[in-house]
Amino acid sequence: MADVARMLVMLGVALVVIGGIVMLLGRTGLPLGRLPGDIVYRGKSTTFYFPLASCILISVVISIVFFLIGRLKR
Repeated sequence: MADVARMLVMLGVALVVIGGIVMLLGRTGLPLGRLPGDIVYRGKSTTFYFPLASCILISVVISIVFFLIGRLKR
């Protein structure tokens, strides 16, 4: 049971850190979520939004970071 508790605490800490990073990025004025490949459809009573280009960019950056961390651990 201690392992589950430790995992939940680490998950909570990770969510707080990610939330802080997102808040800081929101204040910097980066155009994440408003890139040219992001899909936005505005109808009369609905809005559909899918940040395709932003997701791809974030995925590439995270992949590079994990690759570099893996290389440093060797």
